[in-house]
Amino acid sequence: MVRSKIKTLGIVAVLMVLSVLALYFAQALLMPKYMSNVKEGALIAEYYKAPKNNDVIFIGDCEVYENISPVTLWQEYGITSYIRGSAQQLIWQSYYLLEETLRYETPKVVVFNVLSMKYNEPQNEAYNRMTLDGMKWSDSKAASIRASMTEKESFISYVFPLLRFHSRWSALTKEDFRYMFSKDMVSYNGYLLQTKRKGVTTQPRKTPLADYSFGENAWDYLDKITQLCKEKNIRLVLMKAPTIYPVWYDEWEEQIKDYAAQKDLPYYNFLESIQESGIDLTTDTYDAGLHLNVWGAEKLSRYFGQILRTECDLPDHRQDSAVLSYWKNDMKQRKEQQIDEKILDNGAVYCSDRNFTCRLRHSIRQQCKKSAERLHFYHR
Repeated sequence: MVRSKIKTLGIVAVLMVLSVLALYFAQALLMPKYMSNVKEGALIAEYYKAPKNNDVIFIGDCEVYENISPVTLWQEYGITSYIRGSAQQLIWQSYYLLEETLRYETPKVVVFNVLSMKYNEPQNEAYNRMTLDGMKWSDSKAASIRASMTEKESFISYVFPLLRFHSRWSALTKEDFRYMFSKDMVSYNGYLLQTKRKGVTTQPRKTPLADYSFGENAWDYLDKITQLCKEKNIRLVLMKAPTIYPVWYDEWEEQIKDYAAQKDLPYYNFLESIQESGIDLTTDTYDAGLHLNVWGAEKLSRYFGQILRTECDLPDHRQDSAVLSYWKNDMKQRKEQQIDEKILDNGAVYCSDRNFTCRLRHSIRQQCKKSAERLHFYHR
């Protein structure tokens, strides 16, 4: 009798282990990989593989991860930096990413791009996924999920993403199997390199708003970022990237200037220094003014790097053997990518869940009307 019970318990235990393993493998297989398509979705997770010895951490949306080149900051000034950016990164997501990052390292400077102040409440599940799914589990991730969820989302679907992506069976490709457990690097310390050229031909029309005031929730999280940096003795720098889409209103500019003055924070609006930085919007963007291409990003980084080095008293690490080999390798890989024409294609999230894919397609096209040709979204 005892032997029979032990045997039964053993069988049950084996079946339970096999069930857990099957679910684990299924989840790893079905989650979007963001390798050849919509590479923005892979950015957050890449941070954990990188060295944690950065003097500067950038947080924010595409205005940092497509406009700032950490390799250029290193090459020109010996500044070590990483961009913890993601598509339409909301300010509360920036805060919790910063909170998490400070568990791994304490930079001398944190740079926050202020465009996300325009959002005061959760926006879009597809963008949430590209920020939140890549984070490792922590109190910061859990808090960010709660702050970011739209009404139709559930916390449990972030705990077990299989509940969200179980319908991708019919859309699986070779890429899903290849990258089940490990992925290639798509960025250079968080920078997503772009080599296309599509210049600005028309200036955006500033549609009047009913209310130009930033929301209370956005201000609260900017206060939290400011306070966290103060507690950690980190210099907080605010910036606005020199790209003309989406429109940056004068009324928004005044609010940020007033806040920076009140909190004694440096604020740089690079829209006001396009000529001084050498950026040419007819050649230095790849999508008619939403984002800079690699040549524009290098120009902005040279200009901003000089400011960071002098105003924030950052050391030059180019003779530091402890970090030299890593950055030399990063520079080599970037040069190889710049001459590889295959990198010019950005594409699709392979997801048979029609609602998820269509929301991602609609949202990004709304945000990037002038660059829709680079985003080919479809579902199978």
